[in-house]
Amino acid sequence: MSTLQYVLPQEGAAAARPRLLYVTHAQYSEEWNSSFHTHACAELFFITRGHGLFHVREERFPVAINDLVAVNTGVPHTEAGAEGSPMEYVVLGVEGLEALTGAGGWSLIHMTGEQEMISACLRMMTREIREEQAGCAQICRNLLEVILLRLARREDFALSDAPPSSNRECGQVRRYIDNHFKENLTLDQLAGLVHVSKYHLSHAFQRSYGTSPISYLISRRIQESRFLLTETDHTLSQIARILGFSSLSYFSQSFRRLEGVSPMEYRRRHRRQGG
Repeated sequence: MSTLQYVLPQEGAAAARPRLLYVTHAQYSEEWNSSFHTHACAELFFITRGHGLFHVREERFPVAINDLVAVNTGVPHTEAGAEGSPMEYVVLGVEGLEALTGAGGWSLIHMTGEQEMISACLRMMTREIREEQAGCAQICRNLLEVILLRLARREDFALSDAPPSSNRECGQVRRYIDNHFKENLTLDQLAGLVHVSKYHLSHAFQRSYGTSPISYLISRRIQESRFLLTETDHTLSQIARILGFSSLSYFSQSFRRLEGVSPMEYRRRHRRQGG
């Protein structure tokens, strides 16, 4: 007789876990009226068929079957299908979830290895929401835990491990920066929004997102400046003023530090490539 036994480690005090708010199964069609929008929770987009385009902030990129797009709370986004291959996807709206992403607040991964298991979970979720039988919500929440645990094994996808209270505080500050990055924001002001000390906020934000609140603010401004440099004829001084930089030199230094080139060189390169 052959016996295989795995003794599960005992869990400590129950921790707050991401909570599934909704499950959406959608198929893109020509009548789809897609426009930029945000959500008060994170969304996980699993492309289950076809291919199309995804838009997040100023970024635009192709997606196809077995791709996952994670979009954090408050990040503007929209999607569009491609002709001849209608895109289908399942969206999971999850409260209390923050994927560790770049300054844009989103990430794209192509699922390999675990796609069969995750696809099976998504099919079960879709069947449950269609049939709406007793226990549907609990089954879907349990399936979400399976999906997140499988994703957590990947090196290119990680979730914030900040304590729940700090996670909420940091998420609120991050969303405020996303909506007000053109204004004159200070660390004291951001800490005051969530009623914590600026030292607590700095450490919690760094732990959650791998950067400081002010560095995140600067990265959001530089991200917006790329659009203004390539799509408008504003002078560098005008762009610096629009984005809340205290001076042109500070804008130029910040841009070169993050992009590796000066703002003017970035503009020249883009327009030369575009032409």
